Amino acid sequence: MISKPRILTIADWEAMSADDGNRYEIIEGELFVSCSPGPTHQRVVMNLIFSFWTFLQRNPIGEVVTAPGVILSKYSGVIPDVVVFLNQTGNTIIKGERLTGPPDLVIEVISPGSANARRDRVDKLQLYSKHGVPEYWIVDPVNLTVEQYVSHGSSLNLSRTLQREEERLSSAAIPGFSCPLSQIFSRI
Repeated sequence: MISKPRILTIADWEAMSADDGNRYEIIEGELFVSCSPGPTHQRVVMNLIFSFWTFLQRNPIGEVVTAPGVILSKYSGVIPDVVVFLNQTGNTIIKGERLTGPPDLVIEVISPGSANARRDRVDKLQLYSKHGVPEYWIVDPVNLTVEQYVSHGSSLNLSRTLQREEERLSSAAIPGFSCPLSQIFSRI
């Protein structure tokens, strides 16, 4: 008799050790493990953080955070590369050292490997859609593109793909934010 794989919960996730350099995430009860990101990935993350941080210093409407634990349900806890949330959203989702609900913008930078790309483009897109994330970006440092998904009803739909360095990133969820695509991919 074949046994069903065990469905993991947030309690299991909280009990996992993060001292081994891996990133543990649970999506709909299934465990996903990825290695620590490399320098290219981290440069892109830092460029994103800097762009949002600079904007939010001049326009104190919210916060930008890197790699927070985000709990979306009893069976789903993830660690997005970057999240941005408006002040009123932060007041409702910040619970201790975790975010317990959807941030206004979630950004994933694709790490090398087809499993990582699939997780960001399929598993996490479905998860973020299901839990009401208003906007989701998938940043691809290999192809120098940003896919922007925006909530329409109960799903996130591809709004646009930016691929020319002179194009400007803006956000439906973060009013007033804008930066050139070239800024996100500088120094990689």
